[in-house]
Amino acid sequence: MNRYTVQYAPEAFDQLDAIEAYIAEANSPETAERYVDDIVAYCDALATFPERGAMRDDLLPGLRVLGFRRRVAIAFAVDRTNLMVSVIGIYYGGQDYEGYLLGEHDT
Repeated sequence: MNRYTVQYAPEAFDQLDAIEAYIAEANSPETAERYVDDIVAYCDALATFPERGAMRDDLLPGLRVLGFRRRVAIAFAVDRTNLMVSVIGIYYGGQDYEGYLLGEHDT
């Protein structure tokens, strides 16, 4: 079985930071850190099984979207040639990820 490399766009890291800050303010820093760590672990698991999620070629060619705990949408693309998974965005709490990916919102 091939193992893929998972890489994160800078925007995905910014989104993780924003999720952590939001949860830390609403709950606790420890809860926020644990939740974000779980999101990252979930994304990193794409290294062994990257063909998950719903195809969203209507937004971007090759785009897949995967849900996490009913509150997070993870947008990513799989490069089979280079064995690479690119996490494009991590959207929390019903954010309009489609609008962001289509360039209809500021990130």
